[in-house]
Amino acid sequence: MSVVEQYARAHIVTDADIPDEGADAVPVTLRYDPEADPRSVRIGLPGTHEWTFSRALLEQGLRAPAGSGEVRVWPCGRVQAVVEFHSAQGVSVVQFETKALLRFLRRTYTATAPVRS
Repeated sequence: MSVVEQYARAHIVTDADIPDEGADAVPVTLRYDPEADPRSVRIGLPGTHEWTFSRALLEQGLRAPAGSGEVRVWPCGRVQAVVEFHSAQGVSVVQFETKALLRFLRRTYTATAPVRS
């Protein structure tokens, strides 16, 4: 099994942002390590923190609002999805193109497929 790492562009809005800051897309790291935890994915935001949460939550949230507590995911129109992170420092809302998250999820399932000999 191999680690899946994918870079995506996303728009990030936090409740601590200065107006107009974060208006441009920024690089975000999507990571899946089946050896460390086959049920979780990680999203690394620039300059902040890496969030680890359920791969199933990410998948469910692309179809309908899902999650509670620290991480929430929901579709936003036909081509975008939102991942919302809550911490003691505030809230970060990250808007992705849905196809980037779907491509990442497909790669995670390929990484966990059994090797046939």
